[in-house]
Amino acid sequence: MLRRITASEEELDAEELQRGSSASGCTLAGEVHRGELVTISGRLRTVVYTPRTNLPTLEADLYDGSDVVTLVWLGRRHIAGIEPGRQLTATGRVAVRDDRKVIYNPHYELEAPK
Repeated sequence: MLRRITASEEELDAEELQRGSSASGCTLAGEVHRGELVTISGRLRTVVYTPRTNLPTLEADLYDGSDVVTLVWLGRRHIAGIEPGRQLTATGRVAVRDDRKVIYNPHYELEAPK
């Protein structure tokens, strides 16, 4: 009870996301390592289209309360439903780019909006 009173809203939200991820049987983003095939669940924080001369990309930061994993779709400008605030579950192999965890072209399932 004291924890709920003294914790910030951001901390409480992170704890709730971690509980939801663990309850669904997913791996926490803070525990994944390069080369692992993982399923993670969380909320999209940002979605950015990055135009490049040879290959455009759509990048989204997935936050599960423990860490962020960047989801990258190569050759895509837009994907319906991929927008900030949406909950989703993504499966793929973890890579590391610029000291960030990344999953390229993940398989994903959007959760119904609340």
